[in-house]
Amino acid sequence: MRIGGEIKELSTDGLGVLKKDKGVVYVPFAYPGDVVSVNKTRRRFGRLLAKDFELIEPSPLRGRARCPHFGRCGGCLWQGLRYKEQLRLKARLFERITGIAAEIKGSPKIWGFRNVSNFIVTTSGIGLKEYGNPLRAVNLRECSVFSRRTSEHLRALRAFLAETGMRPWDLKRKAGDVHYLQVREGKFTGEVMVNLIAHVEPSPKAVEAFNDYFRADSLYWSVKRDERDDPRGEPRLTSGEPFIRERIGDVTYLIHPNSFFQTNSYALELLLRAVEGFTDGEKVLDLYSGVGTFGVWLAKRGFEVEGIEINPFAVEMAMKNAELNGVSTTFRVGRAEEARIGDYDTVVVDPPRKGLKEAGELLVRSGVERLLYVSCNPRAFKLDYENHLGKAYRIEGAVLVDMFPHTPHVEAVVGLVRR
Repeated sequence: MRIGGEIKELSTDGLGVLKKDKGVVYVPFAYPGDVVSVNKTRRRFGRLLAKDFELIEPSPLRGRARCPHFGRCGGCLWQGLRYKEQLRLKARLFERITGIAAEIKGSPKIWGFRNVSNFIVTTSGIGLKEYGNPLRAVNLRECSVFSRRTSEHLRALRAFLAETGMRPWDLKRKAGDVHYLQVREGKFTGEVMVNLIAHVEPSPKAVEAFNDYFRADSLYWSVKRDERDDPRGEPRLTSGEPFIRERIGDVTYLIHPNSFFQTNSYALELLLRAVEGFTDGEKVLDLYSGVGTFGVWLAKRGFEVEGIEINPFAVEMAMKNAELNGVSTTFRVGRAEEARIGDYDTVVVDPPRKGLKEAGELLVRSGVERLLYVSCNPRAFKLDYENHLGKAYRIEGAVLVDMFPHTPHVEAVVGLVRR
């Protein structure tokens, strides 16, 4: 049975909302003003999701999608929107979720901006997952948001698999040899790292073929010992340098296969300057400090910074980044929920997607005057503020930075001051 009509609004996760008498259908790749006809639906996560639909009349908000895989690939839900409309809608969705009206800064580049891509290697294709179908991958030939070299990397991978006979991962059976190919680029340094994530130990012949097919400054073979569908393993350097570098403004960062680093190098300086703009006083605590992305930047600007991070390897990388940039900072291993928050003027928090939770109460009990909350998950911020932070802090302002063009996601820096 067909369901038709005009998309009037977007859901908070960026899907077109088609309202009918008997309920709501959520339509991916559809935008306000589109007139659509939905042929099939399926229930997913308690919602009716359009599985097959036709665009009858396009919205005036639409622009031309550059990628030939748009509409199937789950990477770019909003590539069919003009970029200025993407920014407007992101700010509107953020305000709808949090109640905060915020300025949004667009990405300096909206094509070729990603500095990392994790290409899944499956029996159904090599590339990125299909939207709404966790058991199928879109067989990519290029990726407009990642790199001009994408086709080169994917050709090398296919040739490598053909020569070695290594099997792609079967998503249904959870079996196979090669699961992911991770490629990282220093957009401002030109350095490249290629990391093969495989379920088998590297044999000498396989390593030789891997090193021959891929041209990069750093080559890794990561052994994956679990069946989880993520690009993680135990990295082993097969050729080149152990790190690549990225240069953001006047700060250089080292990148390793196990490092988390913001995915948009071009917009990262905007994010760092937004954090800097809200930072006050002299002493700063960088909670959830990771590899020191914020801490090293602030230390370079004369702040006295201490960082706390639960991941020992990230702390080691943060110290390397501090040394590389000639700044004196202290990063230590610790749980945010158990941190001793002493005499700091500003605390910067960049929590995981689930938010602060228990650490929120710790901050409420602290005497810190200023708190900066950095997150790409506005729902987590809202819960943290309503359940914890709002008891002691009021919202001073917020800046949104579009780190993720062509998706509904946006990075927020929210400044809070003690009541």
